[in-house]
Amino acid sequence: MALYRNFEEFNIEVTDEIKSQFSSIITNLGEDVAREGIVKTPERAAKAMQFLTSGYDIDAAEILKGAMFKEDYNDMVVVKNIELYSLCEHHMLPFFGKAHIAYIPNGHIVGLSKLPRVVDVFARRLQVQERLTHDILECINDTLKPKGVAVVIEASHMCMMMRGVQKQNSTTTTSGFRGQFEAQETRNEFLKLISSDLA
Repeated sequence: MALYRNFEEFNIEVTDEIKSQFSSIITNLGEDVAREGIVKTPERAAKAMQFLTSGYDIDAAEILKGAMFKEDYNDMVVVKNIELYSLCEHHMLPFFGKAHIAYIPNGHIVGLSKLPRVVDVFARRLQVQERLTHDILECINDTLKPKGVAVVIEASHMCMMMRGVQKQNSTTTTSGFRGQFEAQETRNEFLKLISSDLA
């Protein structure tokens, strides 16, 4: 399955069973699925859910392998402010924010657009932010085999904002470091480069 960049490109056939399940949920909530404003909601919701979980069928490593190039570059490469949208696996409510990724090449660089695509692959699954950070980190580390890789994610969770503790201004930051980024000096350099975006 292709990694669609936007919902308009997503033309996969809606699964009838998912559509039926949404119809049952709406009915059980006390709504009339035959009402004009809701009659197409089960189909729309099914298509949206299929889009938001489309990362299960995509191999993120293959995305990176398709754009690896030999290059004698040994300094840090940073791609920051990568927008991400995912679904919390506990309540199936969205969490959203931005990812910052850095790596130090070890004979190969990768097309810059592929790093945001890797983020999308793992974000379009039922997730927790901690595992999302780990998935992105390990995929880049295992595939590129760089001298080091770092990932920081800052996100807001609707399960905390709309329900439960209802803290609208809370954010969660997770991070992971491998290789040379485990050294304090290199890690600090990366964190300084993205610090204005974490403020």
